[in-house]
Amino acid sequence: MKNKFILFNLMLIAVFQLNGQEVSQQKLDSVTLTGTRIDLPFKENSRTINIITSKDIKNSAAVNIADLLQQVAGVDIRRRGTGGSQADLYIRGGGFDQTLLLIDGIKMDDVQTGHHTMNAALPLEVIERIEIIKGPAARVFGQNAFAGAINIVTKKNLKNSTSVNVEAGSFGQLNGNVTAGIEKENSSHIVHVGRLTSEGYRNNSDYDNANYYLKSIFNKNAQAIEMTATFLERKFGAENFYTTNPTFHEYEETQNSLIAFSTTFRKNKLKIQPRVYWKRNQDMFLLRRDEPSFYRNFHISDKIGVETNASYTSELGITGFGIDVSKIYLRSNNLGKRNRFMTNVFLEHRFSLLDNKLDITPGVALTYFSDFKFHAFPGLDIGYDITNNFKVYGNIGYTYRIPTYTDLYYNDPATSGNEDLEPEEAFAQELGFKYTSPKFSASIAVFNRDAENLIDYIRNDVSENIFRATNIAEVNTKGLEFDASYNFKIKDFTQTLSFGYAFLEDDILDQNEELSRYSLNTLKHQYTTRFSTQLFKNIRQNIVYKYAERTTGQTYNVWDASLAIKLSQAEFTITASNIFNADYIESGFVPMPPSNVLFGLRYNFK
Repeated sequence: MKNKFILFNLMLIAVFQLNGQEVSQQKLDSVTLTGTRIDLPFKENSRTINIITSKDIKNSAAVNIADLLQQVAGVDIRRRGTGGSQADLYIRGGGFDQTLLLIDGIKMDDVQTGHHTMNAALPLEVIERIEIIKGPAARVFGQNAFAGAINIVTKKNLKNSTSVNVEAGSFGQLNGNVTAGIEKENSSHIVHVGRLTSEGYRNNSDYDNANYYLKSIFNKNAQAIEMTATFLERKFGAENFYTTNPTFHEYEETQNSLIAFSTTFRKNKLKIQPRVYWKRNQDMFLLRRDEPSFYRNFHISDKIGVETNASYTSELGITGFGIDVSKIYLRSNNLGKRNRFMTNVFLEHRFSLLDNKLDITPGVALTYFSDFKFHAFPGLDIGYDITNNFKVYGNIGYTYRIPTYTDLYYNDPATSGNEDLEPEEAFAQELGFKYTSPKFSASIAVFNRDAENLIDYIRNDVSENIFRATNIAEVNTKGLEFDASYNFKIKDFTQTLSFGYAFLEDDILDQNEELSRYSLNTLKHQYTTRFSTQLFKNIRQNIVYKYAERTTGQTYNVWDASLAIKLSQAEFTITASNIFNADYIESGFVPMPPSNVLFGLRYNFK
């Protein structure tokens, strides 16, 4: 397989030499990053950031965000099922509790556990782009952005249009959704309703998922007010998600909802963006699906927040500042009734020197938690434009994560929480280069992270069955990432080849690994390639290849592909996943699906 792929790449390189003509295409520097307080074009930012555009999403051969993010080097999505039922999000070896997900800048962290992070992931139909910020981001986003953050930017409007999408395929998959845009004189609305079902590809792996999304802009001719409302429900068989006991047939149901209101005030050089939001997550887990009374966990968490972000431009540069105040409530039959008050204050300033070739951005996050008191986490970004297209950058920063309520209070026959846990902390450094042009873009970065007080689950000796949450692990993580994308033309049609490679090495220091549940199952080597081609006006095809080698020694190659044929207002699609039937596990004890296919029909009403 490896030799075939090397030959495939060599053939593509030969094609490049024969088709080296100019390509007219949107420049990356026209994309302004919105996940931070200081709005900057992509190429001016002095961090490692990946942008997944709406065009990338269309050419990804992915049907949900979990599948899409797997195509980004340095991002590790570990799925226990299909259809987005459950997937854990990792960046640069950070755990699922150490990566923050945002929707239009709204933090979607969950106090119960990071296993619920991806429950908030939106359907692809309403996403404009995805901003992936790698490396420590605590001084920008606050806690949980320990190893990185992902900001989902939703579409602003769809004008007056309606699209209907129906899909059917292997394992009894049946998906359907309707997405509509409504444009009024003084308001606009986007509505999405979707349902995804499957009989499952193995015993007790069925799912029934529902997505409801509404985005409205009111009073748009004066002081526009934006409202976002989501309700995402997941019902799925969870066979072997957490245990290997053959008598257990686990089952889980989750509900994730969000409602938020925001607006933007602009006056001269000052921009202020206030927001209020309410996020809710509900989780019900049964150890035996057909015997609910045997073992049942039920949790409801609410987060109510008010935040204001602002920026001011002066002769000295751009100052970004903000405050985020929130209250969290948890009700659980296992974790008890809990609440937490949080305040985060952010401050950063971007200096531009040497005719704007040199940028220096120091910043700090000051945090207060009612149960963990005050913390301060500074950081510094530096960048230098060698040419208009070529930039060198580096950053350093402290980052942190406070324990989840599962870390603190969860108990079962094999696990014990610990009320005395301290926050995790780390000091990280990064150095990188990036080149951006319409035809070719590339970036390379090396990084190091020294973490302490990482929360591990350990036992006193091998004969003990209970693992207790403890601040014991010290972990050093270092690595390298490379991304590139090349655009060329064949018969006046634009073709795109993108590829990425990530290397990661992490070591637990001064710890007996036999007594530890801390799993260093990171992606030591990760390689991804996507080739998007169009040789005819109405036919588009995409081939995606993913290679992974985990620290446990497991390796696997996965090929996906899609074909889209557009006829007037209708589009027919075929998506094939795991084409060569690779046998592999991403998380826990759950084997991933064998080769499967999904047929789709989308019709756009104008």
